Amino acid sequence: MKIKAMTGNTTAAIAASLCRPDLIAAYPITPQSSVAEYLSELIHSGALASNYVTTESEHSVMSVIQGAACAGGRTFTATSGQGLALMYEPYFQMSTMRLPMVMAIVTREMISPCTVWSGQQDSMSVRDAGWMQVYVENNQEIMDMIIQGYMITEHEDVLIPINVCYDGFYLSHLVEGVDVPSQKEVDAFLPAVHFNHAILDPDNPMAVDSLTSGEVLTRYRRGHLEAMTKALDVIDEVDKKFAKAFGRSYGGAIEEYKTEDADIVLISIGGMTGTARDAVDMAREQGIKVGLIKLRFVRPFPVERIAKALKGKKAFAVVDRSVSFGWNAGPMYTEVRAALLGGNDKYSHFSAIGGLGGADISLKHMTSVIEKLESVKSKPGQHETLWLMKEF
Repeated sequence: MKIKAMTGNTTAAIAASLCRPDLIAAYPITPQSSVAEYLSELIHSGALASNYVTTESEHSVMSVIQGAACAGGRTFTATSGQGLALMYEPYFQMSTMRLPMVMAIVTREMISPCTVWSGQQDSMSVRDAGWMQVYVENNQEIMDMIIQGYMITEHEDVLIPINVCYDGFYLSHLVEGVDVPSQKEVDAFLPAVHFNHAILDPDNPMAVDSLTSGEVLTRYRRGHLEAMTKALDVIDEVDKKFAKAFGRSYGGAIEEYKTEDADIVLISIGGMTGTARDAVDMAREQGIKVGLIKLRFVRPFPVERIAKALKGKKAFAVVDRSVSFGWNAGPMYTEVRAALLGGNDKYSHFSAIGGLGGADISLKHMTSVIEKLESVKSKPGQHETLWLMKEF
C-alpha cells in the first residue's frame, strides 16, 4: 500500500478501478464530474481494462448498467443531485431487480432554491428506493467502502446494489492522504464477480422485468426486505475481513466513540463526524460525559445496534445535513426515534439540522448541541429542533 494525496473524487475513481469493473457508464454533474473524467482517462490510457459508455443522460446511464448487470458484469457509476433525480426510474428498477453494483453519490442539495453546494438531501430523498446506503467520513473511507461495497452487494445472501455516499466539495474536491492498496492486494481480497444474474443469454431467451401480479410482487418485496436484514450481518462480516486484510475497521453499520460510560450521546453522519469527535473530546475535558455514534449505514438501518448503544443513556441528539419535509426535524432523527420502539419517553432527545447548501458544521455548532444535551438530560421527552445556522 502507498499513501497518496488525493481528492475524494479521485479516490472514488481509483477505488472503482481497483475492483476491475467490466463496464462503467457515467454522465458528469457537479460535484461528481471528476469521478467520470478520471475513470475515462484511466481507460483511455490503458491503465484500466473496462468498457466506458458515454450516454446522453443519467437515466440512460443506469439503463445501460442494468443490461451489463443482467449479463453478470461488475459495474460502476457515480452521480449527484439532479442527476440522481433524473435517474430515479431505472435507479428504483436496479434495486428491485436485485442487480448488484456500486454507485457513488457525491451528495449535494436539491433545487429549489437553486444551489449546487453540499448537503445530503439528494441521497436521503431516495433512501427508500431499495438500495443499501453507506455514508463515509473521509477520503480513506471512500476508498475502503467502494472496495467493501462490491463484496457486500455481490454476496449471495444480499444481491442489492449499494450507494457509497460522501459529502460534495468537503470530500469530493478536498485533498487528504489516502492509503491506496495495490491491485494485487485488492485482487486477493475481492473475489471475481460471481453473482447468478447472468440472465441475458441469447441461447436461452427470457423476459426481464415483465408485468408482475400482486401476489408475486409481494413475494419479491418480502425477499428484498429479508435480504436487507441479512445484509447487516454481511456488513459486519466484510468489515472484519477487511480489517484482517488491510488493518482498518469501521465497526460495521455504526461506529461508537466513548459511549460506554456516556450520559448523553451525539449522533452524526458523514464528513461532520470528525468535528463531532473533537467536540466530544473537548466536552470530556470539561467533565461532560458525552459519547458519539457515527451512523454509517442508513439502509439497512441498524435498528438493534442503535437501540443497544443508547440503552441506559439519558439524552441523545441527531445532527442531520438534510431535512424531513414531513417533520420539523432531520430524517435520521426520525429514524433513530423509530429504532427505539416507543421508548422515546425514557430519553431527552432533539433534532439538530445544519450544513445545508454548503454551510459549514463547525466545532462551535457541535459544542452547542452537546451543551443543549447536557442542559436537557434530566427532562425526558422531545425538545425543540436546534438549527445550526447564522442569524440574519
